[in-house]
Amino acid sequence: MADPLLFRPYRLRRTEVRNRLWVSPMCQYSAEAQDGVPTDWHLSHLGGLARGGAGMVIMEATGVVPEGRISPFCLGLWNDEQEAAFARLAEVVHAHGAKLAVQLGHAGRKASTYPWMPGGPEGSVPVGSGGWPTVAPSAAAFDGFAEPRALEREELPELVRAFVAASSRAVRAGLDAVEIHAAHGYLLHQFLSPLSNFRTDAYGGALENRARLLREVVCAVRAEHPELPILVRISATDWLPGGFELHEAQQVAAWLAEDGADLVDCSTGGNAPEAPIPVGPSYQVHCAAAVRDAGIPTGAVGLITEAAQAEGILVTGQADVVLLGRALLRDPHLPLRWAHELRAPGADALVPRQYWRARF
Repeated sequence: MADPLLFRPYRLRRTEVRNRLWVSPMCQYSAEAQDGVPTDWHLSHLGGLARGGAGMVIMEATGVVPEGRISPFCLGLWNDEQEAAFARLAEVVHAHGAKLAVQLGHAGRKASTYPWMPGGPEGSVPVGSGGWPTVAPSAAAFDGFAEPRALEREELPELVRAFVAASSRAVRAGLDAVEIHAAHGYLLHQFLSPLSNFRTDAYGGALENRARLLREVVCAVRAEHPELPILVRISATDWLPGGFELHEAQQVAAWLAEDGADLVDCSTGGNAPEAPIPVGPSYQVHCAAAVRDAGIPTGAVGLITEAAQAEGILVTGQADVVLLGRALLRDPHLPLRWAHELRAPGADALVPRQYWRARF
């Protein structure tokens, strides 16, 4: 290919990303002090992904408040110590030519859980063992987890402010974008989905009500940061009758475009363990294509493992960027290999000069 789309720059407002092959956020459960502060592990992990040629590296789900973390070992961005550590990460990622974003979220009823690690315990961490009480749109537990407390309406503005404050810390730390996490069964997705939202007030019932909190978060972050690229990750379908459905995701995406979001990162599932998800190559790409038809750029994710497969998604107009997860854990330098495989004009320039003798 003379000039593959996958390795052409992509612009988000005033930020130019060097290519359209990005790193999905992936939990590392490595804040060993349980204080939300990134460690040396994060420095080497993220630096390696940036060195490998990706355009944008999106950091793992990061709690906007302590009780919003998925596990006690997850990252947070609510204090000065965390902000300073994030700034160091941004320096390292930028030194390798990539952009850095952070996925900001609140885990809701899926918070205070044990890290998803081999051989470890599962379920909710008891309050007396380092865990905390959880909250959700409604007092309905995720299967196998502790029952949450339903959030009072008066508490919701404080949650919105927490997302804005974390976004401001990300900007001060030198990050290039934020991603609002409204997927995988976490709090904002819990509000979107009829499987977890049984409220009867202005935040439950009709889709416009279930989407209200997500929209308030995006609008508030945009008002505070007019030029900050804002991504939103959604689960575009719950894969279950009566759940959040793709046609609803299209409407929400259209609203998010009006609210100032720049791109919707389209994943699926996560709000019901019994969902029959048809996992296979590119199994979520049709969601990115459908959401893109609603008038907002999209990112495609999900078992994208070949260069031609990724390029085909972009060439056929199904998405604007491609995000990889596990494939990059297996080979952080995969973007370098794919750039040479697709004969991208800038393939050699992506290779760090220290690695020049090992170029593809």
